[in-house]
Amino acid sequence: MKRLALLVLVLVTLSGCAAIPTNTQPKPIGSKDSKASNTPAAPEPRQNIDPFMLVRDFIDATSNPDNNYAAARAFMTPEASKTWDTKNPTIIETGFSTVPTSQAPQDKTQTVILQGKYVGRLGSDNAFVPQLGDFQKPVKVERNSENQWRISEPPAGIYMPQNLFNTTYRRITLYFYNPEFTVLVPDPRYVVIPPATSIPTRVIELLIAGPGDAVRDTLVSALGPDADKFEDTREADDGALEVNLTNVGKDLTPEKRKQIVAQVVKSYSGVTSSRLRVLVDGQQILPDQRDYRPSDVSATAGEALLALNANLQGMIVADGSVRSLTDGAPIKGPAGTGAYSVVSAAQSLDGSRLAVVSRSGGGMRLRVGELEQDLSEVDMTATTLSRPTWQLSSGPKEPGTEVWTAVNGNSVTRVTRSDNGSWTAKGVNITDVVPFGSISELRLSRDGTRAAMVIAGKLYIASVVRNNQDVALRAPRQLQPSILGAAVQSIDWLSQDVLVVSSSLPSWPVTKVYTDGYKMDRYSQSNLNVPVGSVAAAAARQVQVVDPSGLWSASDITDVWRSSGIRVPAGALVFYPG
Repeated sequence: MKRLALLVLVLVTLSGCAAIPTNTQPKPIGSKDSKASNTPAAPEPRQNIDPFMLVRDFIDATSNPDNNYAAARAFMTPEASKTWDTKNPTIIETGFSTVPTSQAPQDKTQTVILQGKYVGRLGSDNAFVPQLGDFQKPVKVERNSENQWRISEPPAGIYMPQNLFNTTYRRITLYFYNPEFTVLVPDPRYVVIPPATSIPTRVIELLIAGPGDAVRDTLVSALGPDADKFEDTREADDGALEVNLTNVGKDLTPEKRKQIVAQVVKSYSGVTSSRLRVLVDGQQILPDQRDYRPSDVSATAGEALLALNANLQGMIVADGSVRSLTDGAPIKGPAGTGAYSVVSAAQSLDGSRLAVVSRSGGGMRLRVGELEQDLSEVDMTATTLSRPTWQLSSGPKEPGTEVWTAVNGNSVTRVTRSDNGSWTAKGVNITDVVPFGSISELRLSRDGTRAAMVIAGKLYIASVVRNNQDVALRAPRQLQPSILGAAVQSIDWLSQDVLVVSSSLPSWPVTKVYTDGYKMDRYSQSNLNVPVGSVAAAAARQVQVVDPSGLWSASDITDVWRSSGIRVPAGALVFYPG
């Protein structure tokens, strides 16, 4: 049991802002760990408490899920407790209010208005769903036989202040595969903390349930559809954490077994520092290795596919040409000489190919080809084309064969390479995205499963869904609308589930935004002037931005921005491969 206390949750500390539309809620997993017969009765509300404080204390008590929210039910009448719906917990801003109605209070009954601002909610998959707007909920109270106020008609569901959500829930990151099973992709969720010793079991329960709602048609699991726990996750006598599964699938090949191990080990990497032992029906899943750490599964997790070659230092588009970020010198070939009048560009993840948007006859054209060579002009015309973005390669050293761009702000095109070397434009279904407005920026995540977009100056994220030859952007949702509003200028992927965003806001010039929409971190404001235009980000690389005074870089959110020795105009574009 002492070792079990070492299951240190190195999970992200929750702080930040959020907001946007709807979905459902999980039963707070962990409540089943509480046995009603062993749980002491919840304390009664304070004596002679007034209706307004009664409702405030009730809202605070909803953060305790023990014994089916017994602490909150203590504020209700017995009848109300029986019918109270605890589904769909909604996270609200900490500074909520309880105010009277316009009607005069009665001696025995009264209505209190609970009002505040939404932050978001947890879905049925335990994923955070941003939600925006104000709310007002009537809460009816009445005096009981002891002349004490109790809630007779509570609001439907749980309304949890953000500060209490931060202390009651923890963010965990599950991992599922892209459809090709070449790379693991993060899928963040939130679980109730107490008791912390049961979190490992809750992790495997969520992993077995499969990808979250927003990525259900995008990601796949190595676990079979009938997978289940053979027994709860527990610590073995030698200190390893044992994850014991059953019904994981028939005809398990060695490769499938390795995929299961990688998926499980990566999903526990933020939960425990212990060795992981993966069992199936109580037996070791692979004969050649018993215990695993995250470094043991990096190959099966596809980490090499996402890692940028150390020699690829990034590039800049300035004055119509593509230049090296290392020294500002033009790259070799027509893209560097200015022959194409380049407006924007993107380098494939392996570094061997280049896509550029060039100015031509009053419009824009897309050119794609080998780096430092002549680039083929794609058969499509447009008034505007967004900065190109490359799809994930099929192997660590394989050149990219698909590049995306937003066309005229109202459609998205993916350009694919055929066996004969030609590049062909194909449409992407963006029916779900069109209602939000004009797309000015589009960036595929480097694992190819998500797309971040700037739409009418707002930040959106969507899932990439592939069905044979049909490709669509689904489940679009706005991130951080209450802070970023319509001030977003540029975006790039720092990691698989974190974006770096530049804006025209003096107080938020550059921010780190998590893709589930809950958390947002501000980079230092020092030395930057707004609007901050182009931004380039990648794992293990400095963040690069261009503001009206030039090119700046920072390694972390606390760093003072450092000016580059490379002089660039205010409208220059900086980019890393991807």
